[in-house]
Amino acid sequence: MPERTGLPTPARLGLVAATAQADLARLGWAGSDSAGLLWSLSRAANPDSALRLLGRLADALDETEGESWAELGEALVKDTTLRGRLFGVLGASPALGDHLVAHPSRWRLLRRTDGVDAAGKRKPEPLPTQEALAAELFAILDKPGLDAHSLDAHSLDAHSLDTHRDERVVQAELRGAYRDWQLRLASWDLAATVEDEPVLPFDDVTAHLSDMADATLTAALEFAKRKIVPQEEQAPRIAVVAMGKHGARELNYVSDVDVVFVAEPAGQVSDRIASELMRVCSYVSFVVDAGLRPEGRHGALTRTLESHLKYYTTWAKMWEFQALLKARPAVGDLALGERWFAEINPLVWKAAEHEDFVDEVRTMRRRVEESVPEPLRDREIKLGRGSLRDVEFAVQLLQLVHGGSDESLRVRATGDALAALAAGGYVGRDDAANLTASYEFLRLLEHRLQLRRMQRTHTLPEDSDEEQMRWLARAAHLRPDGEHDALGVLRETLRKERHRVLRLHSKFFYQPLLDAVSRRTTLGLSEEGAVRQLRALGYARPEAAFTHLKALTAGHRRANQIQGLLLPTLLDWLGETPDPDAGLLAYRKISEAFADHPWYLRTLRDETAAAKRLMQVLGSSAYVPELLLRAPEVLRLYADSADGPRLLERTPELVATSLVASAAKHRDAAAAIAAARSVRRYELARVASADLLGLLPLPEICRALSSIRVAVIEAALAAVTGASLEPGQEPPAKLAVIGMGRLGGGELGYGSDADLMFVCEPCPGEDEHQALKWATGIVERLRSGLEAPSPDPPLHVDVDLRPEGKGGPLVSTLAAYARYYEHRAQPWEAQALLRAHQVAGDQELGVRFLHLIDPVRYPPGGIGEEAEREIRRIKVRVDTERLPRGADPNTHTKLGRGGLTDVEWAVQLIQLRHAGSKPSLHNTSTLQTLDAIEAEGLLAAEDVAQLREAWLTATNARNALVLVKGKPADQLPGPGPVLAAVAYAAGWEDWEDSGAFLDHYLRVTRRAHNVVVRVLEGQAG
Repeated sequence: MPERTGLPTPARLGLVAATAQADLARLGWAGSDSAGLLWSLSRAANPDSALRLLGRLADALDETEGESWAELGEALVKDTTLRGRLFGVLGASPALGDHLVAHPSRWRLLRRTDGVDAAGKRKPEPLPTQEALAAELFAILDKPGLDAHSLDAHSLDAHSLDTHRDERVVQAELRGAYRDWQLRLASWDLAATVEDEPVLPFDDVTAHLSDMADATLTAALEFAKRKIVPQEEQAPRIAVVAMGKHGARELNYVSDVDVVFVAEPAGQVSDRIASELMRVCSYVSFVVDAGLRPEGRHGALTRTLESHLKYYTTWAKMWEFQALLKARPAVGDLALGERWFAEINPLVWKAAEHEDFVDEVRTMRRRVEESVPEPLRDREIKLGRGSLRDVEFAVQLLQLVHGGSDESLRVRATGDALAALAAGGYVGRDDAANLTASYEFLRLLEHRLQLRRMQRTHTLPEDSDEEQMRWLARAAHLRPDGEHDALGVLRETLRKERHRVLRLHSKFFYQPLLDAVSRRTTLGLSEEGAVRQLRALGYARPEAAFTHLKALTAGHRRANQIQGLLLPTLLDWLGETPDPDAGLLAYRKISEAFADHPWYLRTLRDETAAAKRLMQVLGSSAYVPELLLRAPEVLRLYADSADGPRLLERTPELVATSLVASAAKHRDAAAAIAAARSVRRYELARVASADLLGLLPLPEICRALSSIRVAVIEAALAAVTGASLEPGQEPPAKLAVIGMGRLGGGELGYGSDADLMFVCEPCPGEDEHQALKWATGIVERLRSGLEAPSPDPPLHVDVDLRPEGKGGPLVSTLAAYARYYEHRAQPWEAQALLRAHQVAGDQELGVRFLHLIDPVRYPPGGIGEEAEREIRRIKVRVDTERLPRGADPNTHTKLGRGGLTDVEWAVQLIQLRHAGSKPSLHNTSTLQTLDAIEAEGLLAAEDVAQLREAWLTATNARNALVLVKGKPADQLPGPGPVLAAVAYAAGWEDWEDSGAFLDHYLRVTRRAHNVVVRVLEGQAG
């Protein structure tokens, strides 16, 4: 890591202890030449702890003959490898720090021993082999006599002239050697958290810990034999079979070591040797647990090979075969151990033939889950939710199910097994890689937790204990990511990794394939098993879901067979959505409706992207499934083309042209409008699907929805106009349709009405009264055709923005509009006209209307003070009177504080003030007008950004409400399943945390509301 110059203060180093300055002075680190050391110290997991231990180590060195702090201090300046290892271990493990203080000369164990200089230090240093470790312990066993009473307080290396060797001395030396190994390995493992040192691969750490255990067991077995068996007698042959993590060579820093003893002959002597081995190891290094032996703790400690074989062929339970997956002949008589393995291992791979195999394994898993107290389940990374045991159980279950016929799965380590399962096609390669990464991350945290006190633990600190959580984050080498500090990164990573484990574990553990491969009497799951599976995958009503599955798969048609192949994967994808129950019901309806479409199941079978997207949509929306039932061809668009998702291939302009052309083929107005509705249905399904899948940005969604609405109006107007005329007859008047509100701004949402005004102009020679009568009839038939009852989303037309509102004429001439706006227009009408835009009918007439109203909506010199007061008064009325009874003003997306209306009123008031002199503000789009306001400098960039974000957030949330509920809605619900579904539909990444989504909405709209208030009060804009 690059060095920084300048002497930092203790606070900058993260040192908060009151004694920090004095401790630094004691070490001689007060000058500028110590800056590099101090910055390195600051990177330790706990700099204060590391500094305290350094001070104690310095004192211990100066008090030990032949040692001095000066030597170590000088070495730390020159040797960054030593620095990284020492600071790393002292900051992460006070327990190993205490060991080093008690034996200060051991600091030399942390130096490189391979002679590689600084330029080549990137290459990892070789770890000692198991043979080398065992030789070190045997040297202690074979050392000349020692007397325990001759040992001083600081050294186990003192010698006595007494030739008698006290076994307590031997055990103390063995214990010191083992703790030295732990210190050395931990320092190498932690060095990269402090300095730019090679990261020790996780598999190398666990393998070396297993080598340490093997070496210790070898020495302990020899110690026990020497103690129990007289020299003139022959000791029994004993093989120690490693089980569990030790057998798989994936041990923790602090872990019980599970073993099984095989002896020839087996009896009192072999039991005494095994018992002594266990006693010695428990003092020297670790607890040896023989509880996995036949009959458990009630069985004989040692057995012959024949006794083992008889037990496993006659009495063994399912969990015992699962435990044997990791069995490995480790130490002792390896020939005997290999014979035991050759006889016993084939029995493991026949376990899946047992009738109740799957149920027994699942029951065992539930018992493990229930053994963890509820308050600890979210903190337990070994046995809790989304834990290491989740991964191990899922992997072992698949190994047992498939390993009988596929010998490539007969591996011990979890990582190796995942790789083999992926290679064999039993799990997806991405799933295996993701689960391996999650597993190794959780194991890393487990290691760091154990290193702190060198105690066997798997429990995370309380989330509220920020000091301990921050220490864990730094010890795990997690660094700030620009958005979170190290603690925030830990919390976020933990949440994601445990969620990923839970999701993938459900996928592995409840695959319907398991029961079939386990030779169930029926091909499918039993109802009870299916209900369990569905509940695990997130189905709140698993019994109803099971009914849907029976309907989909029952029968002998090819479609039923294909469904049986598809459903395991489809169910898993549905389980990742907010409402898998509704999604499965919708899938059943669609499958039954499309039973006669041969392309339907073929698309789902052959196009993985299409199938997954369909599940994502069905499990999150009540709006889209109903559209798909009446627009099946949209499902073809769920697949990808060479250029990307086919859902994005159609542009709004192309759709509009297609719709108008499709309607024009019909002379009957009702048929033409029905054709237009059909194209609109298709387009709504396409746009909403792309929206839910995160393929379209919000402004493009609004533009597409506005474009399709305009096209429907255009097609329907042409249809009713043509139907009112005889062949060859010319219309008596021109008719233009003016879009208002969000339609005029091109910013419609799924639940928006179409605000319209109608302008008429009699053709030359036509009576004005008759022309108006004809035009009014056209508009009435247009409204009636558009608003006719239909299963499709409504096409409501709102004409209340016309002059005199509901009491005014439905259609007026251009001259009438001119007279009205010149003499009678109210301030709110000038405001409404800001979004007026010609959308259908006679374009020339529509443009003339827009020119007519420009002086009204863009008043030269700006709006007057009296008119502005009137607008503010109306805004107060809107806020107090139009909000529905019982609505929450904080979370009403349309009329709430900082919602759509709030932002739009602020923008429109700025337009009324300045558009007369600034043509760039002549725009009907809220977003584009905000851009112009910022460019003109009328509002601070920060204020504009807050208004823009609030408008986008509220529009997105409002659209999501419609997508989820299937009908127009404006009010966000409180935290719960519905809000989580809205968050999912709105594209919120962590949608299950609906409270965070709501907090974000409230924060954004609150800031925007403050800007709106300042604009309305004339303090801004």
